[in-house]
Amino acid sequence: MSGIYIHIPFCKQACHYCDFHFSTNKDLIEEMVDAICVELEGRKDFLPQGNPIRTIYFGGGTPSLLSKSHLEKILDTVTKWYPLDLEEVTLEANPDDLSTSNLQNWKALGIDRLSIGIQTFNPEILKFYNRAHTAEESLKAIESAKSTGFEKLSVDLIYGFPSANHDIWKKDLEIALSQNPGHISSYCLTVEPKTALGNWHKKGKYIAASEDFAAEQFEILMHSMEDAGYVQYEISNFGKPGQFALHNTNYWLGVPYLGIGPSAHSFDGKSRGSNIAHNVQYIKKLKTGESIYAKEILSNEDAANDYILTSLRTIWGTDLTYLKDNSGYDLTDLKKDTFKMLRQEKLILEETNKIILTKKGRLLADSIAESLFLP
Repeated sequence: MSGIYIHIPFCKQACHYCDFHFSTNKDLIEEMVDAICVELEGRKDFLPQGNPIRTIYFGGGTPSLLSKSHLEKILDTVTKWYPLDLEEVTLEANPDDLSTSNLQNWKALGIDRLSIGIQTFNPEILKFYNRAHTAEESLKAIESAKSTGFEKLSVDLIYGFPSANHDIWKKDLEIALSQNPGHISSYCLTVEPKTALGNWHKKGKYIAASEDFAAEQFEILMHSMEDAGYVQYEISNFGKPGQFALHNTNYWLGVPYLGIGPSAHSFDGKSRGSNIAHNVQYIKKLKTGESIYAKEILSNEDAANDYILTSLRTIWGTDLTYLKDNSGYDLTDLKKDTFKMLRQEKLILEETNKIILTKKGRLLADSIAESLFLP
């Protein structure tokens, strides 16, 4: 099984915190869709042979800006060139794009999961983030998606906004949970250099929340989700049983995937790489037959470290037997002292040759993974 990620690099306006590749100039949408279809055909042999496509994910940017005909053209191209055994087709969408006609069109195309970029229900913070929607539109979007028959809905939220206390964050969670979505993804607000937020921070016009403050909000998130019946199956992702996002889960489990579109990343099991992050050059190079993909062959160490980093973020944990069989590295032998420390600090659980992070450990997931990296 494999997945295809399709990056749609256009947005109505630039969110002040976002450093993903996108453009607010939508003049190239038609040419971009054509280029994406050319890339899909040209890379039809990238994934391991015999692996049908199980998931398709439209990310961005803002894929919900595309017309029905654009989405249909891309999906028809996938159908033409790839073996399919589809279980999930996801579209990232902004609340202000969830009109009844759009929702009906998406459903007719076979899109069955929506990831709605709400971020917060607080009007002032929405303005600060430069989001294009209102809190009222967010609530209406969820209601409209449900009434149109979308059973798999994911809501995106951001925590870590600097404030005097945690009341705003608790209110965001309260409102989100009252809508009973099957899935909630939540990410910490971070200051990225090439963003408006990064520029304000550099000039002293924005003071980020402390690490302790953000960690407290993450703990509030974990407890709130657990109390509401959600499973934290990955550090930033919470789902009701049967509602886990299949495409993203496959990333963390090391399933091969093909990334299509400017800046998209790919992984075939032995190598990884990324596309050029430039809309005009991406289109031009595909027209002239030039390469838009930079490939990196993974060493044993690279592959092992990638597996540790991604698997440790999940409820399934890092399978030490799998790691040894596939890379030759016996982590329990090579990292004896590290394992001892992690046990003493109660940061990991050990179950049948697996290591799984405790709630305390989830606060330090990246640093714990780094401590286990090879050599």
